[in-house]
Amino acid sequence: MEKVKLARILTLSQVVILGIAWNNPAVFFNTYGIATVTSNGVITGAYILAFLAIFSTALSYAKMAKAYPIAGSAYTFAQKSIHPGVGFIVGWTIMLDYMLTPLVTALMSTIYLSTIIPVVPHFVWIILWTVGIVIPSILGINFSAFMSKIFVLVQIVFVILFCILSIKSLLEGVGAGSIISVAPLFSSDVPMSVMLSGAAILCFSFLGFDSLTTLSEETINPEKTIPRAIIIMLLIIGFLYISSSYLSQLVLPGFSFEHADSASLEIAAIIGGNLFQAVFISIMLIGNFTSGIAATTSASRVLYAMGRDSVLSKRIFGYVHPKFKTPSRAILVIVIFSMLGIVLTLEQVIKFINFGALMAFTSVNLSVIAHYFIRNCKRSTFNDYARYLILPLIGASLTFWLWTNLEISALVVGGAWMVFGLFYLIYLTKLSNKSLMDINLDKQVIESKEESAR
Repeated sequence: MEKVKLARILTLSQVVILGIAWNNPAVFFNTYGIATVTSNGVITGAYILAFLAIFSTALSYAKMAKAYPIAGSAYTFAQKSIHPGVGFIVGWTIMLDYMLTPLVTALMSTIYLSTIIPVVPHFVWIILWTVGIVIPSILGINFSAFMSKIFVLVQIVFVILFCILSIKSLLEGVGAGSIISVAPLFSSDVPMSVMLSGAAILCFSFLGFDSLTTLSEETINPEKTIPRAIIIMLLIIGFLYISSSYLSQLVLPGFSFEHADSASLEIAAIIGGNLFQAVFISIMLIGNFTSGIAATTSASRVLYAMGRDSVLSKRIFGYVHPKFKTPSRAILVIVIFSMLGIVLTLEQVIKFINFGALMAFTSVNLSVIAHYFIRNCKRSTFNDYARYLILPLIGASLTFWLWTNLEISALVVGGAWMVFGLFYLIYLTKLSNKSLMDINLDKQVIESKEESAR
C-alpha cells in the first residue's frame, strides 16, 4: 500500500499569503493595549526592536529552509544541525507556541464577539470558534490558501484605511495634533528594559514567518520559494505594524484607554465613529479566522513531522488523510488543546507562546552556525563569516535577550514544559531501547529531498 504524503502544490504567492494570514495583519490591534501598557507607551520603539531581532532570525530561517526543505521548522533544523536530542527539546518547546496560537485567535475573537452579543457565555464562543477553524484546516492546504488570499487582501485594505483616517484625525487636531513626533519611538522616562519587555510581547506579532518553513513539503521548489517568501512576508508585516503603532500612539497618546484588551476599539471610534468601529470589529473577526486556519495548518505540520519520526504517536500525529492530504488527526488534537481558552486569558497565552517562539528562534540561529560554519566549513571568506557566524550570533543574542525579558510566570511555565519534555525524552529512549542519535528524521523523506535538490 502506497504511503499517503502531503501534496506539493503551493506557489510563492500562496506561501506568502498563508504566512501573512498566520501573522494576521490586524493582529496589531488585538495586542495593542497589552503591549502599550508593557512598554509604557513607547510601543513603536518596542516594535522596531522586535522587528530587528526577528528579521535577523528570519535570515537564519531562510538559510535553514534551503538546507532542509522538510516539514518541522525549528525542530527539524536543530535536530539535523546540532543534535537529535536538542531537536526534540526544541520541537517540544515550540509545541507550546504552535498549539497555543489557534487558541489566541479564539480568545481575541471572543473579546469582540462578547462586545456584540454579551449574553452569550465566553466558553460558547471558544467552542464555536474552534470548531469553525478546524473544517477548512482539514479540507486541504489549497482550500486554506484560497480563503486566506481573499481575507488577507481585505485586512490589508483595512489597515491602509485605518492609517488614512488616523492621519486625517491628527491633522484635524485629534490626539497629538501632528503626524511627526518621537514620543511613540523613544522617551527618556522609559528605560530600555521596559521597551525590551514590550518587544518580547510584540514578538508574537511576527511569528508567522517561521510557520512558512512548516509548509516545505507542500511547496513547489521549496529550497528557493520558502526563503524568498519569509523575507517578502516579514517586510510587508513589519511595515504595516510599525506604521499602525506609530499613528495609534499619536491618536491616543500614552495609555489612557479604559481596557487594555479592547484599546484599539477606542481608537477606531475616535478616528471613524461608530460605523468604522463596527467595520473594525468585522475585520478583526475575519483576520482572526484566517489566522486561526493558518496557525492550525502550521501547528499540525510540526506535530506531523514529530509523529512521522515516532517521537510522538505515529498513529495519531504521523497520519495523513488519504483524500484531503492533511494531518487530520493532529489537527483534531490542536482543536482539543484550544479548549484551554475557556480557563486562560489572552495575556497569559501570548506570554507562554513567546517563550517557545523565542527559544526556537535562538536555536535556529545556532543551527545556521552548526550546519554551515562548523559542519560544512563555510568560513573561507569574510562574507562566509558574516553570513554564517556573525549575523546568526547577533540574531541568537537578540532573541535570547528578549527571552530573558519575559515575565517570570512565562519563564516558569515554559521551563516546566521543557523539563516535562526532557523526562518524556528519557522515557521514550528507554522504552524503545534507542539512543538519542537514533531519534532522527524519516530517511526516506530526507533522501527524496536531497534527490530533488540535485
